Amino acid sequence: MQITNVSEHLTRQAIEDRRYLHQHPELSGQEYETSKFIQNRLETLNIEILDYQPPSVVGFIKGTKGNKTIALRADIDALPITEEGDKPYLSKNLGVAHMCGHDGHTAVLLAVSEWLFNNRNEIEPNIVLIFQSAEEITPSGADALIKQGILENIDAIFGIHLWQGLEKGKIGLTHGPMMASIDDFEISIQGYGGHGSMPHETVDPIYVASHVIQSLQSIVSRKINPIDSGVISVGKIEAGSTYNIIPDKAKLIGTIRALTPAAVQTLQHQMVKLTEGICDAFGAKGQVDFIVGTPPLVNDPTEAKFVESVIRKSFGHEVFELVEPVMGGEDFSYYLQEKPGAFIFVGMGGEKSGYPHHHPKFDIDEDVIPIAIELFIEIVKSYN
Repeated sequence: MQITNVSEHLTRQAIEDRRYLHQHPELSGQEYETSKFIQNRLETLNIEILDYQPPSVVGFIKGTKGNKTIALRADIDALPITEEGDKPYLSKNLGVAHMCGHDGHTAVLLAVSEWLFNNRNEIEPNIVLIFQSAEEITPSGADALIKQGILENIDAIFGIHLWQGLEKGKIGLTHGPMMASIDDFEISIQGYGGHGSMPHETVDPIYVASHVIQSLQSIVSRKINPIDSGVISVGKIEAGSTYNIIPDKAKLIGTIRALTPAAVQTLQHQMVKLTEGICDAFGAKGQVDFIVGTPPLVNDPTEAKFVESVIRKSFGHEVFELVEPVMGGEDFSYYLQEKPGAFIFVGMGGEKSGYPHHHPKFDIDEDVIPIAIELFIEIVKSYN
């Protein structure tokens, strides 16, 4: 794999930045020290800082033509996880850690920012550098920036994820749906409690809940088009207080995932219909409340094919991989609802990055950092 634009200096700086950020993680919406670190670096490079609400930081580099503007995005938040392992750059903030790779994304975009500014005479489009807060939570940091007008003058937007689930040495994406929506739910079932020895005098919400749980899977198998994807998972059941009392209420808590907006609507509609119908049949009352999260991430086919051509040309045909969609979510989807663009996986799966994202022992394979830097630079150089 040829890397022509990334110097040893840029690689060393990016790894140093990544390790510093890894040691000083901050939770979503609280990344104020991270924000200061990023802003100080951009100001040192004389990159213009645009006026957006912190802790997100947005930089701007004017292109030689300036008739088009593209955005590059990195997420900056960490997770509420206690890191495990013996690496020399373990998190110093107990209970908070970069267990998804956002420290790497931030370090990569800082390096890209430096290269773009130093080589701005070779760059045709304007560049907006988005260091985004709060990717991991709802309300989303991407949605917040969009409401502030971040995309008003943007022609296309691109983002990367250093991805443990893709083989190291590969770079991949889809030409359409790539990551799933994330919506959570709470199903409340109101029955009529009583003594466990006299169930005929009760409306047992636990028994009703068992039927609801079974029925939910029929939505995925019988209401969703088999060529689409959907997931309904109940992750928690709340009911009862002791062994011989039938409670009067039960609650089911879980998540739903889908790759298209139409599938999301079908899942939600059918969940309400089945829950209310089953509960009514048993003499109970059922209510479904949705906690709406991020929409499906759908790459623009034209921009995705553009990125594919950049990867094949810059890194070699064997490096590109047309990846299968995953049911994890990513708030980059908000940007792609508004503007054309593409989200890209930079593979790092292997011995150095053997644990999955969000695992307490997750770590980045730093060998792929210069690859990610080069990818962003080549996208910018090739965009016209």
